[in-house]
Amino acid sequence: MTEFTIPDMTCGHCVGAITDALTAVDENCEIDFDLLNHQITVHSNRTPQQLVNALTAAGYPPKISDN
Repeated sequence: MTEFTIPDMTCGHCVGAITDALTAVDENCEIDFDLLNHQITVHSNRTPQQLVNALTAAGYPPKISDN
């Protein structure tokens, strides 16, 4: 599980674009969205860096949350 803060995630369109980006690198990933706090939790077999790369390429550069 990896948690990210995505400052530019503000709406349903963002959720769709992020979902598309992450499922392109791991079609079996599970994503929990918290739009209010601009955070996502991703359950994936991919490395955090692979997820960061996919999100950044989609226009949603994330920050890895401190936990």
